[in-house]
Amino acid sequence: MDSQLGLTNLNFLIEQSFNNRYSNWVLEPLNELPDSFTITDPSISGHPIVFASKGFLKLSGYSMDEIIGQNGRIFQGPQTDRRTIMAIREAVREERAVQVNLLNYRKDGTPFWILFHMSPVFSKDDGRVIHFVAVQVPISRKIKTNGDSLSDDVMFGSCRKEVCLDSMMNRLLCSDFDSKGFNIEEQCEAGDFEKRRAANGISNILSVLTHYSELTGKLVCGKRCNAVVLGSLGRLNISLGRIKQSFVLTDPHLPDMPIVFASDSFLKLTGYERHEVLGRSCSFLYGDDTDPATLYLINESIQLEQPCTVRILSYRKDKSSFWNLLHISPVRNASGKIAYFIGVQVEDGGKNQDRPGMSPEKRHLSVVGAVKVAIRGLSLGACSSNS
Repeated sequence: MDSQLGLTNLNFLIEQSFNNRYSNWVLEPLNELPDSFTITDPSISGHPIVFASKGFLKLSGYSMDEIIGQNGRIFQGPQTDRRTIMAIREAVREERAVQVNLLNYRKDGTPFWILFHMSPVFSKDDGRVIHFVAVQVPISRKIKTNGDSLSDDVMFGSCRKEVCLDSMMNRLLCSDFDSKGFNIEEQCEAGDFEKRRAANGISNILSVLTHYSELTGKLVCGKRCNAVVLGSLGRLNISLGRIKQSFVLTDPHLPDMPIVFASDSFLKLTGYERHEVLGRSCSFLYGDDTDPATLYLINESIQLEQPCTVRILSYRKDKSSFWNLLHISPVRNASGKIAYFIGVQVEDGGKNQDRPGMSPEKRHLSVVGAVKVAIRGLSLGACSSNS
């Protein structure tokens, strides 16, 4: 009974994934696109597929009912490179595009190489990631056995009838080939042709989604719009920019508490550009070895609207890790309501840690105090102008 209820809820969420954002007419133009692609929703548990094109169904051998609600892992097999899968998962976590060569498997078990190009779709209102679009372009290659070229037209992992002659299959079915007669151990690289097809496919899909989101007034776009998340912080930028420590401000009134301000020192510490940070949840700073118990403590403090200080393993853009003495505190406006949360980062063991009179605790408090003064001053000025 519980499993049936869970399936019903999942189907409802998948249906709403499109209906709440796009016009009901969006499915027809998506189905008319010639590209092989899927659309997934990261806000639903398991990050399931919510749409699959006719081209993808033909390529994979699955039916629509067999794919919708499933995670992309159903197309992976024993020879799929785990490092490539981790690169895709990392891109999802960091809410960015990724392009990799990937070995997938059809429903009948046949392996085939694709150029996998995935790109996020953002809400233009608040910068959240609404969907991920993934285009799969089959990689054609010249298959060789014992130095003999067979055909430029053979698709790796598949075989045209006109070239599947008995003599050819006898040569293909050797010990270092898979059960379908094709070598899958060698990495298959996409060329310029496949890369152009993937880029054009992403562009066409985003064009359709953007147009049909305009009909509902819930606009989406291919790039996160920083102007939205900055909001009323425009007048604060000058004051906050004078603070030389590493810190960010997040907005608790928006989904996932996105970053709405990042100091220059924060960008220097983490290696990110400002446009790569604004509008994103702070989760991109964490990785596989970040302690879940520490993350739970942070979330609990935010729920209780209380400050907390933790030592947490964080990650830079280049994947290098560092121990972060992190202080998180609510920042209230002049009326006493929470306007933002501030996160102050001090690298544990960094060079600045030994400066006289600048203990991590004092640095935390000095930044929090300066930000609170700036924000309260802004809200008082707004009250005075309204009275």
